[in-house]
Amino acid sequence: MEFPAYLATMPMHAITEMHGEPGLLARFRLEIAAFDDAARARLTEALDLAADLHRDDRRVREPYLNHLLRVAIRMMHHYQVRDVDVIVAGLLHDAVEDHPAELAAAGPRADDDVAVAALAALAARFGSRVARLVEAVTNPAYDPGRDRHAQYREHVAASLDREPWARVIKVSDFTDNGVGVIHTVGPKVASSAAKYRPLVPVFRELVARPDTPLSAPVKQHIFAQLDLAEERFHAILDPPN
Repeated sequence: MEFPAYLATMPMHAITEMHGEPGLLARFRLEIAAFDDAARARLTEALDLAADLHRDDRRVREPYLNHLLRVAIRMMHHYQVRDVDVIVAGLLHDAVEDHPAELAAAGPRADDDVAVAALAALAARFGSRVARLVEAVTNPAYDPGRDRHAQYREHVAASLDREPWARVIKVSDFTDNGVGVIHTVGPKVASSAAKYRPLVPVFRELVARPDTPLSAPVKQHIFAQLDLAEERFHAILDPPN
């Protein structure tokens, strides 16, 4: 499939709309070309695992892998992340939450807690730091007697407080879900806006912290994206009378 020479400069949702998963895969390969052979092999292995685990998953109108690719590409291109562990964890950030049994079955241990076994499998394959980062962005089991969105916000604030690099992964995930909310359809538009809107100030505070490992220009870019997310949430949830 032929892609335009300017693929590396296209917004990711534009690539998604025009070229789909093949276009995002091509963009991913363009981004990892800057890495050495060992890093590229590791990133490709993580991508292959993500593609296999999520092969039947969908995000409303698209394959789920598109979301994972955008999260990773955003970190490399817009956040200038060159830490391979962080990008690997970005590609696999939903693996334990969505497919723990498949991961656990391929892992080095059996465990009554399938999520623990899944994290052990990730650690065995990609290292303990990748597993720790994925764990930090994995939602826990929710108390059915409490509001799920409130528990989600509490988990995000608590888990990212102690893992600065996990903040980077989660803010890329949030950007794809929040700023990208206008690219979905149906009831999910409003439900996603209601879920993510209260997180805007949480992410703003986390990104602003001195220990968040991003440059000042990158942080300003993220703040602008948070502003855009809030603008879109307002348009969706606060229609004019």
